[in-house]
Amino acid sequence: MKRLDWYFDFISPFSYLQSALLDRIAEHAEVRLRPVLFAGLLDHWGTIGPAELATKRIWTYEHCVWLAHRHGIPFTMPSAHPFNPLPLLRLSIAVGNTRESVARLFRFVWQEGHTPADGDAWDALLDEFRIDEEKLRTAEVKTSLRDNGADAIAAGAFGVPTSVVDGRLFWGFDATEMVIDYLRDDALFDSATMQRAADTPTGVTRPGVRGGGAA
Repeated sequence: MKRLDWYFDFISPFSYLQSALLDRIAEHAEVRLRPVLFAGLLDHWGTIGPAELATKRIWTYEHCVWLAHRHGIPFTMPSAHPFNPLPLLRLSIAVGNTRESVARLFRFVWQEGHTPADGDAWDALLDEFRIDEEKLRTAEVKTSLRDNGADAIAAGAFGVPTSVVDGRLFWGFDATEMVIDYLRDDALFDSATMQRAADTPTGVTRPGVRGGGAA
């Protein structure tokens, strides 16, 4: 069975939505859950998040509400967004990034509507895990999170959620079926059509755009 690295951030509603479908992916691969700081990916590649452009922010939230409804996934917007996800990312690492703990932390945000800034709710969550907040500030936890981010960037990940398997990237909730097809050995991925998609040269690039990628 192939091994798949699943990079995610609790700030991302699309990460939450795909987390609800991880069982389907896990039928075909050994899934390793790897929390990363989404803002770190954005900083590295010189891009902005969907919530940092006013009209895209509104569209993103409405789209996620619709996607959750369409797929039967419970969904509640948190008390504020964007928010600082670092405490959640570090908590995930401190408790071992298990499927159960990651699911619980996603529920904290995207079903119960909390963020780490909601003091009473956050304290109750720490009590639930029987962990002291000081544990989240240890060098071991911080290093693990940085290493995840470095590995994600080295693999080419530019957003979350991203699945990385066999050196291929599958980005976003809407790539869920695509990664499953790949894990099922769909011949399309070895086809000339797919290769041409990967090899298409850049025609023009707007001044100031990093990387020369396509739109």
